[in-house]
Amino acid sequence: MVRETGMKQVAANRKAYHDYFVEETYEAGLALVGTEVKSLRDGRINLRDSFAEIRGHELYLVGVHISPYAQGNLANHDPLRARKLLLHAREIDRIIGKVNERGYTIVPTKVYFKGSRAKVEIGLARGKRQYDKRADLAKKDAQRDMERALRSRGE
Repeated sequence: MVRETGMKQVAANRKAYHDYFVEETYEAGLALVGTEVKSLRDGRINLRDSFAEIRGHELYLVGVHISPYAQGNLANHDPLRARKLLLHAREIDRIIGKVNERGYTIVPTKVYFKGSRAKVEIGLARGKRQYDKRADLAKKDAQRDMERALRSRGE
């Protein structure tokens, strides 16, 4: 019997994998207000051009746009506010050490609900150069062509 994991993906940042080499990923909780959660459940989030920054000994998600909730009236949230990431202290220490030492950046790769809790997957990433991006696209095109050829041969 396969058990339902209760994970519902809300958004994915595919551009992060195009612009960065994502080397490690962490699951972090999000500190949200009520209307943000309702808006997230509707899938009204944009992760483009977002990143995590270090403030003191905490991580904050910056640049994530969560649209205001339609029925939110005066209680609505600021769509671009910085949101605190909830991680264990040892994970924060490890991430801060890598970012300071080796020049990594922290990018969100996807947002999802695990049960009733909103989670974000963040990745420690290094930036890609233009030639890296071109090489990845060429590799992807070659793979697609091989699969097409095998599919047509097999019929």
